[in-house]
Amino acid sequence: MKMKSLHILNLFSVLVIFVSPCVAAADKAEKSIDSKQPPSVFATIGKETISWQDLNVAYNQAAQKKFYHGSPADHVIAALQREVADKLVADTLVLNEANRRKIKPDTDVVNQELESIEKRRAGDAQWLEARGRVLPVLTRQIENETKVKKLTAQVRNVAPPTSVQVRAYYANHPEKFTAPVEQRVSIILLTVDPSSGNEVWEQAAADANVLLERIRKGESFAEMAKLYSKDAETVDQGGDMGYLHAGMLADTSQKAVDAIQVGEITKPVRLLQGMALFQLTSRNPALLSSFESVADRAKDLWLADASDKAWEGFMDNLRKKTPMNIDESKFLPLAKTELKPSSSAANTPSSN
Repeated sequence: MKMKSLHILNLFSVLVIFVSPCVAAADKAEKSIDSKQPPSVFATIGKETISWQDLNVAYNQAAQKKFYHGSPADHVIAALQREVADKLVADTLVLNEANRRKIKPDTDVVNQELESIEKRRAGDAQWLEARGRVLPVLTRQIENETKVKKLTAQVRNVAPPTSVQVRAYYANHPEKFTAPVEQRVSIILLTVDPSSGNEVWEQAAADANVLLERIRKGESFAEMAKLYSKDAETVDQGGDMGYLHAGMLADTSQKAVDAIQVGEITKPVRLLQGMALFQLTSRNPALLSSFESVADRAKDLWLADASDKAWEGFMDNLRKKTPMNIDESKFLPLAKTELKPSSSAANTPSSN
């Protein structure tokens, strides 16, 4: 039995009027696969097969989303080839298991999807011409998706944690319940055209130093900001940027602010937009929330982690117990830093 990809997005256009959407990426990928006339079967998963045609169609759909009309490097295409292949293998494993468990499709969902497709394609000459060929395939695809969704829900449906487990999760993951350091920062920005020469930048730095000295001698940072800053978002607030978390400022600005104490002002900092002075007006340390205030979130996070672990264990078990033969010999080579065993072939009784 030949197994198709479960993903049905734009399936009609793929089956009837498919045109490679990302020409550069698709051409390279298909040449790497087709240049030596590879066998029709890309992978055997138990008793099911995935053809090279299935893989090409799935790859082209993924390339359209990821690259659009871009021309990615070969190693980027190679990584996407393997990502798509892994997804097809995983889809096949899960569908096989759903069939083994005799999970039935959700007929209501299938009928709703088909009705929606019929409405969208009403009056489409290509659809009317191909409907008899395409509709049975679409129906099977949607049925398969509903079976997989049912099985996925069953596997991920873990028992709720006890109060002891929730407390342990909170204690073992303090980083998930800790508010980051907050710093309230103000700015004076003296703009400079990025293409300006060194003399212009040096003059802006000198002007910033003059303002810095005036503030150190007692003039108000906020008043200086209102008079001289060109930062439109903060000038009316005297340069006040509000409370910022780490990462909200550019690296050079963040390092400068981190190096000063509350009430202090940085030396002039060169930004893309010009020269800036930053004042740190307050700093709130990282604060661990009390268990009582985050108990519900801790429970939700525990459930999410437990669900993910259940799914990972389920997939690992399917891969271990299912004989698989996967041919990646026609893929483009990965970058050296990415070379690693394919996850689709790992821990399988048989793989190429």
